[in-house]
Amino acid sequence: MNIRYRVDLSAAERHELTTLLSGGKHSARKLKRAQILLAADLCVPDDEIAETVGVGGSTVYRTKRRFVEANLEGALSEEPRPGVERKLTGKEEALLVATACSKPPPGRARWTLELLAGELVRLTDHESLSRETVRRRLAEKALKPWRKDMWCIPKVDAEYVARMEDVLDLYMPKRPIPSGRWSASTKAQPN
Repeated sequence: MNIRYRVDLSAAERHELTTLLSGGKHSARKLKRAQILLAADLCVPDDEIAETVGVGGSTVYRTKRRFVEANLEGALSEEPRPGVERKLTGKEEALLVATACSKPPPGRARWTLELLAGELVRLTDHESLSRETVRRRLAEKALKPWRKDMWCIPKVDAEYVARMEDVLDLYMPKRPIPSGRWSASTKAQPN
């Protein structure tokens, strides 16, 4: 049984939708729903609305249904999307960050995503944990434990100082330029 939902917007709802479409930053889905509702209020057929707005017929149907069953806000808002729950709890994410910021295992220069995943499996009740889960959680916190930016200065001895002096000599002038040599008063005078 195909139920036809009729959209009758009040003047205030129509004004709200036109204002929504005329400016501001909103998601593309929300803007398309607003266009669907305005077109449906003008009694435009569903297939024509779908073609004009660039959505499927089921999107037009669902938007009209949500408006009739709920309200304008219900029609414009997102329904919760199905998905898998986060694998790591807040405490486990804190443990991941603490592990990523700690010293790597012996024999390793730094933490890798695989090493972190393995360490979390060892420290928690998880049977497995993918490197992608670890990467996403670290990216949320802007952590990159595999990148270590630092200067390595070897031991400072006579040979090191001599080499540094050679490098500095490349960038430092051998003799100072006289200060008055290039002043404005010494410009070439016409003959």
